[in-house]
Amino acid sequence: MSPANYVLTLSCVDRPGIVAAVTTELAALNANIAESNQFWDKETGRFFMRLAFTAPESVSRDAIERALKSPIERFSMKTALTDESRKRRIAILVSKFDHTLLHLLYQIRVGWLDAEVAAVISNHSDTQKIAEDAGIPFHLLPVTKDTKAQQEEQILALVQKTGADLVVLARYMQVLSDNLSTRLFGQVINIHHSFLPSFKGAKPYHQAHERGVKIIGATAHYVTPDLDEGPIIEQETARVTHAMSAEDLVAAGRDIESRVLARAVKLHLESRVMLNGKKTVVFG
Repeated sequence: MSPANYVLTLSCVDRPGIVAAVTTELAALNANIAESNQFWDKETGRFFMRLAFTAPESVSRDAIERALKSPIERFSMKTALTDESRKRRIAILVSKFDHTLLHLLYQIRVGWLDAEVAAVISNHSDTQKIAEDAGIPFHLLPVTKDTKAQQEEQILALVQKTGADLVVLARYMQVLSDNLSTRLFGQVINIHHSFLPSFKGAKPYHQAHERGVKIIGATAHYVTPDLDEGPIIEQETARVTHAMSAEDLVAAGRDIESRVLARAVKLHLESRVMLNGKKTVVFG
């Protein structure tokens, strides 16, 4: 056995002594803190913290949880303890556009994203060969208005069966129902093809082109029952000009979408994102 690496995230009402209470317990276990981030939201009065630490091989996860029980109860903390030795599993939902899927697979292959793709799920067969070439189980689940509820139950069953920690909507061109969005809240990341959700529906870049926009972008956010209004994780923009065609905007947008989604997935998998009401606290 070797020393184990953990990440502890916590949030609670801000009070003096929170950091000391937690770090004292970890020090008593002879744990070594590798990284510490904290934030006090003055508007809500809540405190957020992320601690990455290494525990000696003689210290079990149960021992860590027992040690932390006292400060957790004392400060009424909401916590999560993640063992970094366990590779996180993701399920990717995709329709016909494959650029964000391909970028995620590449970043996993080169090791920038430390994750395993448990399944690629699609309502079309266009990306089947991509998944199979990568050795990833592909699940074709066509959907119509009449079969949406049944299809979403199949998606949920696959997520549960594969043990996926995160569901990634990699340009999955179906709106998740309120039911599924609620059941998987905080576990689903979507890429919205706009810096702000100003151009909704089909062909957003063509809408932007018609309006003569000067900046395009993409937004990665958690999925909620409110369409494209979930807590934002990551964004990026690029300047465009009047000389660019709608197709030029689409090409630039594809690149931005791919990068933003991958960064959001990485931040989530590294436990760097914490929900704060309708917003997020992101420890980079």
